[in-house]
Amino acid sequence: MSDWFGKEVFKLGFGLMRLPKLADGKSIDVEQVKTMVDKFLAAGGTYFDTAYVYDEGRSEEAIKKALVERYPRDSFTLATKLNAWLGSPDEATAKKQFEISLERTGAGYFDYYLLHALQRNNYEVYNNYGIWEFVKEQKAKGLVKHYGFSFHADAALLDELLTQHPDVDFIQLQLNYADWENPDVESRACWEVARKHGVSIVVMEPVKGGALANPIPQVQEIFKAANPDLSPASWAIRYVASLDGIITVLSGMSNVAQMEDNLSYMKNFQPLTEAEQEVVAKAKAAMDAVNTIKCTACHYCTEGCPMQIPIPEIFAVRNDQLVYNKADVKRGYAWATNNKGKASDCIQCGQCEGACPQHLPIITYLQECAANLE
Repeated sequence: MSDWFGKEVFKLGFGLMRLPKLADGKSIDVEQVKTMVDKFLAAGGTYFDTAYVYDEGRSEEAIKKALVERYPRDSFTLATKLNAWLGSPDEATAKKQFEISLERTGAGYFDYYLLHALQRNNYEVYNNYGIWEFVKEQKAKGLVKHYGFSFHADAALLDELLTQHPDVDFIQLQLNYADWENPDVESRACWEVARKHGVSIVVMEPVKGGALANPIPQVQEIFKAANPDLSPASWAIRYVASLDGIITVLSGMSNVAQMEDNLSYMKNFQPLTEAEQEVVAKAKAAMDAVNTIKCTACHYCTEGCPMQIPIPEIFAVRNDQLVYNKADVKRGYAWATNNKGKASDCIQCGQCEGACPQHLPIITYLQECAANLE
């Protein structure tokens, strides 16, 4: 497709948040990244997406070595982001990120620059620090070609922000078929708001952090029956790439094999046919049919818990395991229970079950969670 300034944009973007690591588990495997970059550019890709906070800055440094120092500057487009609320205790520190990103990447300028991860609990920081005006100043200087923001909140806030900032060039949204009607993500509603404002979209999380690349067996069977040669990830990425108003779809590729798989169906991208849309709908229905814990996260159960167990958060991790076949749920469980009680800490006092308006057998569910998550 063509974006708003007339250049052809490859439908697949190279997300640089999950780059391959060396044996120490910390250093980025720059040589493998070089191979991935070469394959991506050779296939026609141009869009690279990183951020100041990705991998503590190592992502920006790696793309300098793997891309910026090896290819003409006009042969690719580079996006990065300013995070004003994470590790930035004051306005000066937040704005300093722009200069540091320029130094790390050696890019000279950024084709796309974003205010990073706007949410209900942080978007006012960008107002208070004058970040919107600051980024526009960089654009006026020619150091930013197009500015926008990435977004992780509800459609109502998105509408408010786009109304307040009508000169935004683009936005980055979490869109995927699993979250299309998810009330906690509002993928469809956010996409509709963006289209109402006529703002182009870069898609993030098209495979929901990898969850849709290895979905539950019944979903995999549906996709295999439709086309045994296509990976589950291909269905997810093509689903969002087929939407109206999409500039490109970011895929956080972690190795050469993932790059080759993505390029196999995105090099000559074809939107989903009507029959293929029905296949995805069938897969989504299979996910919805999974017998999950029907917790509404009202938190009535936690108010009197003597062990301070974050029951709704634990149930959310368990549901991710059940619905998305997630392999890294223990990390999510560790995050949910950090400095709090674990599922196995339950003393079966029953106060939670007495408080639950859904009348869930919480004690039994906690035992199930302990067996599967600890």
